[in-house]
Amino acid sequence: MNYDLDHGLDRHNTGCVKWDQIYTIFGSDDVLPMWIADMDFPVPKPVTEALIKRAQHEAYGYSFAAPSVLDAIIERLWRVYDWKVDPAWILFTPGVVPALHAAVRAFTTPGDAVVLQSPVYYPFWSAIRENGCQVANNQLLWNGTRYVMDLEGLKSVFLPHASGMSASPSRVRMIILCSPHNPVGRVWTRDELAAVGEIALANDAIVVSDEIHCELMLNGSRHTPFASLSPELEQNTIVCMAPSKTFNLAGLATSFIIIPNPRLRAAMQRRITGAVGSVTPFGYTALEASFREGDEWLTQVLHYIEGNVTYAQLFVQDHIPQVKVMPIEGTYLLWLDFRALGMDVHELSRFLREKARIGLDDGYVFGPGGEGFARMNIACPRSTLQEGLTRLADAIRSLEQH
Repeated sequence: MNYDLDHGLDRHNTGCVKWDQIYTIFGSDDVLPMWIADMDFPVPKPVTEALIKRAQHEAYGYSFAAPSVLDAIIERLWRVYDWKVDPAWILFTPGVVPALHAAVRAFTTPGDAVVLQSPVYYPFWSAIRENGCQVANNQLLWNGTRYVMDLEGLKSVFLPHASGMSASPSRVRMIILCSPHNPVGRVWTRDELAAVGEIALANDAIVVSDEIHCELMLNGSRHTPFASLSPELEQNTIVCMAPSKTFNLAGLATSFIIIPNPRLRAAMQRRITGAVGSVTPFGYTALEASFREGDEWLTQVLHYIEGNVTYAQLFVQDHIPQVKVMPIEGTYLLWLDFRALGMDVHELSRFLREKARIGLDDGYVFGPGGEGFARMNIACPRSTLQEGLTRLADAIRSLEQH
């Protein structure tokens, strides 16, 4: 089946956060929304058909993951990653962010520290702070070609008197890893991940690996599930995955958490039960249908997104040399460098919204290292991308004329 991705979907008047809350979020109806991470493409046809069939049953009560749902996950992880997962390892939550909150509550006590690597997805920060812990930030480094993890800095986080952190080293309990990384678009290599794992094991720190973008691989990139690296890391890792980003199902609030260690799994289950919420029958249905029958759609979407990346790179190179498109290996989120404009974070935010009239995610909200950047969602028809970049080019041209 060929999907028409050039025309996308009209999502107005559907209760859509991205398109129906433009004024609420950006203060104007004339802003082109290119921020929140969902796609302006129709979902795979088999998912729609499965949901319609499920809706016709006319009973929408409390649900659990049937054996066929677990089988779909297990089969996909084996087929895509050669990772053998036991069905007993799998828990479900209505989204990865609730799982992160549950993990912090399960494996830390107030006052403990949790490691992040900024600039990073901003709900990570609130998952830590809102549960009484503090952030031990280990900022990513730019090596002139791409972002890399500061492994020496990561080791130092666990040393006495770690910079910027008041907790003692014995209280650094967890590393929350973003893999692939949002917003910088890195797909970490096995060696990079293994190095993080060694540091975690040496310091008795649990790794919670958010791998929600794991199937959005561009131009030959290859994702490695963190827990698949070794038997030791398998027992020290909580892997968070979902069909939501891959198959554009975020509104169905369905994710699965893989925890091979029975002690960790029991602790996580206690925090999930009665506190996090359950997955709906439609979420389970869409997960199974997408994992079993979504590959043809995904292949076409990834090819289209790769085309959008190339289009954006060439457009910016030719028309907006003041802006830099950072290299991207995975996700559909471009990390744009606006620092050459010489604006502070608030000036840049106002410029993008009021002058360029495009709604992006402000880079500074992702933490240190995000100042002067913005995140752009390019999972959209090329005409939308062209319109957004044209607005940006016109605004910068007008800025320079004045």
